[in-house]
This record gives sequence, structure tokens and C-alpha cells, in this order.
Amino acid sequence: MTRDLDGAVAIVTGSAQNIGREICVQLARMGAAVVTHARSDRDGAETTAQLVHEAGSDAATWVGDLTEPEGAAALVDCAIGRFGKLNILVNNAAMRGQDALADIPLDGFRRIMRTNVEAAFLCAQAAVPHMAEAGWGRIVNIGGLSAHRGVKNRVHVAASKSALVGLTGALAADVAADKITANIVVPGMIDTVRGAAAGPALHGGHPNLLGRHGKPAEVAHMVTCLCHPNAAYTTGQTIHVNGGAYLP
Repeated sequence: MTRDLDGAVAIVTGSAQNIGREICVQLARMGAAVVTHARSDRDGAETTAQLVHEAGSDAATWVGDLTEPEGAAALVDCAIGRFGKLNILVNNAAMRGQDALADIPLDGFRRIMRTNVEAAFLCAQAAVPHMAEAGWGRIVNIGGLSAHRGVKNRVHVAASKSALVGLTGALAADVAADKITANIVVPGMIDTVRGAAAGPALHGGHPNLLGRHGKPAEVAHMVTCLCHPNAAYTTGQTIHVNGGAYLP
């Protein structure tokens, strides 16, 4: 049976757990080979790769920092070296924090901007030539609800995710001629495993129309829809997956 993404190759950054892992599995079910990634959690990224294999697709894993050009280039080279091409990039790797305005040092602000914005830029910059060579591409960035409504103690995170929205729109304009789309998916309150640095979930007190938290699979479904061949006419868009918690 032919699957919709048979022959496609994807990179999903920040895919050692949670939404990133689910995106990898759903892409694999659609037929794509997947490169999983983590900054340091090799076990998590390799577990995701095993799940990709179990879903019927091939996988590779690259572990390292993406905030320097060399790291982004090495990640893309991993995909090209293993699979010979690249079609899909999902920029899911992110850093969150919870800090009062007065307590955010400049280097801490810059660290979040580098992880959430600069790494996405560098990965796209490294990936686009290979997508153009392949004849089509999909870039999906993962945003944050804090960029769209005020959230206390998230100045650094909100700034980074707002910048990612702007990056996505400009990127869509730059790559359209090469049959590459760029969109951003913004999750609402999703049931995920959270690291201590992320702090508590800050949107939990805001009701949504469905009266529940979302699941990683529901965010991944939107991402994989945007990677589908039939999504070629959707680009430059900000798409919310939040159960109606925020209505633009």
C-alpha cells in the first residue's frame, strides 16, 4: 500500500519526547523517513527513532546543539548522508522559562531567543537548498500561545515565539518559488511531560471551548497535515491548536 509521504525525508528537532516524538511517529505512519533530534537526551531521541521503525519507516538520530551554524548544518548533513535528500523540517526544539521581568538576565533572554528563534532560522537556512533540489518542501515551526496573549513571567518566551511568527511569514515569501511552504502551528494547553526549567503550565487557568487539555497527537496531526502533498497551497499561516482557548 502506498502511503502519502512514501519516499519523503523529515527532520524533527526536539523530538525526544512529547509533541516532537508524536510528530515523528505520525510522519512515519505516512511513510516518511525521519531524523530524530535532541540537544542532549540521546536515549529519548533513540527511543523515538525506534518508534519510527515500529511505525514502518526508517530513522536516524542526531544529538547536539542547534544554536550555531555548524550544528544545524550537521543535522541536515545527517539526513542527506543517510537518506540522500530532505523534504520536511519541523522546528520543535524550544526552551521555556518562568521568570519575573526583573529577574531575567540579558544572557538568559538571549539563550531563549537563540534556542527558539535562531536555531529555527539556522535549520531552515541549512535545509532549504536541499528541499529546493528535491523539488518540494515543508517547513513547520512550533509556536507558543504566550506570543498571542499576555502571560505573566514569560517575557522572554513570548518575545521568542512572536519572533518565530514573523520568521515564518518572511520565510514563506522567500521559499515559495521553490515549491516550499512554511507555516507555524501554535499549541494551547497540551498534556505533556514538562522539565523543571519550564515551570508550571501557565495557561491551565484559561478555559477553552472544549473543556479539556489537548493531546500531543492532536498537535502532531495538524503538523502532519501541513506536510501532506495536498497542503501545497497553504503557506505563511499561523494555525492554532488550542481547543478554542484563543480565537484570533
